[in-house]
Amino acid sequence: MHSIRVDKLNLWYGDFQALINVSAVFAERQITAIIGPSGCGKSTLLRTFNRMNDLIEGVRTNGQILIDNKNIFDSDADLVSLRKKVGMVFQRPNPFPLSIYENIAFGLKIHNSVKRNMLDQTVEQSLRQVDLWDHLKDKLKKPAFSISLEQRQRLCIARLIAVKPEILLMDEPCSALDPQATARIEELMRELKHNYTIIIVTHNMQQAARVSDETGFMLLGELVEFGQTKDIFTKPKDKKTEDYITGRYG
Repeated sequence: MHSIRVDKLNLWYGDFQALINVSAVFAERQITAIIGPSGCGKSTLLRTFNRMNDLIEGVRTNGQILIDNKNIFDSDADLVSLRKKVGMVFQRPNPFPLSIYENIAFGLKIHNSVKRNMLDQTVEQSLRQVDLWDHLKDKLKKPAFSISLEQRQRLCIARLIAVKPEILLMDEPCSALDPQATARIEELMRELKHNYTIIIVTHNMQQAARVSDETGFMLLGELVEFGQTKDIFTKPKDKKTEDYITGRYG
């Protein structure tokens, strides 16, 4: 079974077509990187998977995105359960202005995911999964903004994991972090892929080469090439992919 199948997806912001006939299959429990120059449609594609583009006025789409063989654009699609199943991590860590504990408990309470007496246990499990428990177990009542940028990004990932998603979308998750923190988040991604399907948008081609199993190269709204990461970076089939990877594009 595959987690996400995209079939002839088109998206417009008003009159501007941002995605053009995109088709791809994103494999389950792998890391797929989407690379390409700024403005090529990478983040737009990522946001279609949990329909966050719906929040922008004037957006329209056609085509299909099948998650667990159900088209997420169907009229009876349940957006609440879709966004529970498909979580998102943003460029800059965006914890809520609450305590560390309440950041993780927040989604659990909204979705009624766990009984009140299980909250503590679930918070601990989520923090353990992102290797934060030992660092923060004595600071759970402190504001989330009191911890380092890297820890905030891990906290945001823990907040997602707590509600038991299947798919993690990561939009430039390391762009605000220094190289050491980036390496640690990349290591976390490799661990998480054993349990989650991960799709990452990155400007950092070295990062794509390091962490992903498959890579898609986008240009001007089109998915030019998609395949095994090692093939994309060592023997791309399309001249445009080769030009971008070798720095000749633009």
